[in-house]
Amino acid sequence: MDTIQLITPAPWTDYELIDSGNFQKLERFGQYVLARPEPQAIWDKSLSDADWERRAHAVFRRDRQSPERGDWQTRPDMHDPWFVQFQQGGLSLKFKLALTTFKHVGLFPEQADNWIYIHNKVKALSAQAGRPRILNLFAYTGGASLAARQAGADITHVDAVKPVINWARENMDHSELDNIRWIVEDAVKFVRREVRRGNQYQGIILDPPAYGRGPDGEKWVLEENLNDLLKSCADLLDRDNYFFIINLYSLGFSSILLDNLIGQRFGHVPNPEWGELVMNDNFRKRLPLGVFYRFASV
Repeated sequence: MDTIQLITPAPWTDYELIDSGNFQKLERFGQYVLARPEPQAIWDKSLSDADWERRAHAVFRRDRQSPERGDWQTRPDMHDPWFVQFQQGGLSLKFKLALTTFKHVGLFPEQADNWIYIHNKVKALSAQAGRPRILNLFAYTGGASLAARQAGADITHVDAVKPVINWARENMDHSELDNIRWIVEDAVKFVRREVRRGNQYQGIILDPPAYGRGPDGEKWVLEENLNDLLKSCADLLDRDNYFFIINLYSLGFSSILLDNLIGQRFGHVPNPEWGELVMNDNFRKRLPLGVFYRFASV
């Protein structure tokens, strides 16, 4: 498919994008409403500042000395951490959320459609060729890993940050799942070693950041390292039964960039889907939250 798509997850009970604007977004995660920065929301808010202040249980304030870090101002009735449920498309998952100094809470709701896609592809691959092996790189707190595991996959979850791996393990337990393989390692190193070993996977999921550091100080810069990483992933991906997903969150990166990279590294791919991940707020403003590319043999 050569048409750029806009994918918006179906509404789910424990998440709501209430409003966006003035470089912020107002979201409900379960019983709590959060206000935090959003560089893509360059338009005006629809609600008043007073409405935002009245609704928000927690507000993120950036540290003037750091473009990334900050602190949360919370109301007395805010409990941190807390939990949300995702029940949709045959999935039933439970996530622990917490307020971090990087404004994140441990969940990217715009990924919900990809979770269902992964779940469905694992089921289809299992019907064709038995239990598939899935590799999740830059896997964070594990939404995609949980979706694959609940569908019956053997899942290898790789992230360079040990506390994040521990968080993902908690999510596995809360979702009443087990037997995920946890790897604390630099993604590039791990993939290169898997290629040397001749290993293959029926599914590969990538969620690379713009910048990052491996556990031994390895430097990751998206525009410098992505091309080579995709080359290794092409060597790892089974060519008979498979699916592949990549998401990019960096500002200024186009899905056309991914189309070019995928074409060079994988050649002609079946059933391609590519475009933007979008969330709609309650006032019909569409907030772009990343680009994606995915394809599958099933």
